[in-house]
Amino acid sequence: MPPPDGCHHNPSEDDGNSPTSPLNFLDQNYQELHQNCLTENTLYNDELFPPDDSSIGLFDDLPPDVDMSQVVWKRPSELVSDPKLIVDDVSRFDYAQGDVLGNCWFLAAIGALTFEKDIIKQVMPAEQSLTKDYAGIFHFRFWRFGKWIDVVIDDQLPTIDDELLFVCSKTSNEFWPALLEKAYAKVCGSYADLHAGYISEALMDFTGGTHMYYTLNTAPADLWEIMECAFKSKTLMGCGSKTGTTPEETELLHGIIAEHAYTVTGVFEVMSEENPVQLVRLLNPWGQEEWQGDWSDGSPLWDTVCEEVRKICHEVLNNGEFWMSMEDFTNIFENIDICCLCPDFLDGSAECHWTSERHFGRWNAETTAGGDIIKTETFWTNPQFRVKIDELNEECASGQHPENILVSLMQNHEKRHRNSQDNFNIGFYVFEMRSQSGRFLSEFFIDKESVAQTDELVEFREVMKFFRLEPGEYLIVPCTENPGEMASFVLSVFSKNETHMEHIQETPE
Repeated sequence: MPPPDGCHHNPSEDDGNSPTSPLNFLDQNYQELHQNCLTENTLYNDELFPPDDSSIGLFDDLPPDVDMSQVVWKRPSELVSDPKLIVDDVSRFDYAQGDVLGNCWFLAAIGALTFEKDIIKQVMPAEQSLTKDYAGIFHFRFWRFGKWIDVVIDDQLPTIDDELLFVCSKTSNEFWPALLEKAYAKVCGSYADLHAGYISEALMDFTGGTHMYYTLNTAPADLWEIMECAFKSKTLMGCGSKTGTTPEETELLHGIIAEHAYTVTGVFEVMSEENPVQLVRLLNPWGQEEWQGDWSDGSPLWDTVCEEVRKICHEVLNNGEFWMSMEDFTNIFENIDICCLCPDFLDGSAECHWTSERHFGRWNAETTAGGDIIKTETFWTNPQFRVKIDELNEECASGQHPENILVSLMQNHEKRHRNSQDNFNIGFYVFEMRSQSGRFLSEFFIDKESVAQTDELVEFREVMKFFRLEPGEYLIVPCTENPGEMASFVLSVFSKNETHMEHIQETPE
């Protein structure tokens, strides 16, 4: 198992915060604001995310029965007589997606979050209450582009006819899902900025960990074993279903919603009569609409397993959670995202601890944004990072997975609103290198084959690649597809070996 705080971190000069010492988002200090409200006997009003249309944002399409002019912002105590932040315990069955906001990606990530109590406490600090020392103010913590931030909100929530407009709890007096959603909406710019996204974004923002992405039609042969190891560790998993064959096709085979995010909530191998069957358990964040095929709630295949397994796994409830075979899963779903505190869960060795190193950089339009490798005259102007990989220790060398390096590149267009600008197509290339001081110029890259690279340049917020490198010296070049595309980025290297990484600072002439 990885240590509680994940991989051992080699700090860079830009590093300096953690979940326990986050930066104050928008310079709002929760402790000071909370104490001021208690002293003055007032309820907090957040002027930086006010209860008005600017915080809701602009929606292109709304259900015909939703009239945004009827929105009234109310505190929990104005909606129910006995409001609670949490009733009993945090559960994946606590909430359901609203009809207005297409943020299944975020809610599916919340479903995964509920399995890891330590991470929940990291995101939602435990001292908060709607009764004790209540002042209408709450705070949540997220990892954003390499930094942990503490986000302050008031508890005024958008409603129509006393019903929450966005995510709602299935228990009417429980409000942690709505307040968590509001805090994340504030980070992203507005509620409308939560519309459409990838589950990996929220998984990363909840953990600050390592993200592994697998396209299911090209997944490794040992994907089942990877998922088994992941489920036994401090790991969050989610997946996305395939696109329909036409824009009108909103449902795929047997009840699976097209282009929809689901939480992976379990993996289990059962004996069906005398045959082993690998099963995957999924959760639809809508809280309903389940798979109706083999191994679904009503499938007769459950009669082929022993009674003990049925008691553990089989429930006939319309709660959005269901089982399906691994074969059906890989055929119907597009991808799986695994977000862990550290990838050493793959090796199963307590003696083998991965290390991580993170650097912050920027593609500047005129100087360090050279485009991808086919832009031969300018590629060399991209930021360059030298990485030295030491010999692997004996415990790590005997691990069951040969890959020893994971490289992640995350872009940040630095806009206040998440959806105000499309992501660039990004990727990175890794080259073997000779010892040399200073930058590598264009001649180095002529006919130079990379030893590793992202499969393609894509417009995701983050791209990653898991691969094996022998001990030695390497050069990593992160890039956008086209020259002149300007953004900040975070380059992270997770390694089973001891690594030494530095940014080659000289600016190209």
